Amino acid sequence: MDFRKHQPIYMQIADVILSDILERKISDGDKIPSVRELAISLQVNPNTVQRSYQWLQDEQIIFQKRGIGFYLNEEAYDKTIQLKRDEYLRDELPATLKTGKLLKVDIDTIEKIYHQL
Repeated sequence: MDFRKHQPIYMQIADVILSDILERKISDGDKIPSVRELAISLQVNPNTVQRSYQWLQDEQIIFQKRGIGFYLNEEAYDKTIQLKRDEYLRDELPATLKTGKLLKVDIDTIEKIYHQL
């Protein structure tokens, strides 16, 4: 995994897990790697992975079964969709629309492109 400087590593790790959920690489109820396993595979400090897992727990994406491991919540996919949609609407879409407005791209053109996707 190549880490970017503009975002904390623990958030980049969480984003990879969220992407895996959205792409259905992992499903609701699935076990995910332990903190130690993921830290070794990514070559990061286990505390960094623990911080990612804590954030995902706070967002109710994963939960821990003591002594067994971490699992995706039964509604992890739906919660991930909601979380990423909110992030997109707050952070990415306004910037894209602002650029479009500056370039005088009308809403009909944007709608046409949207429907072609």
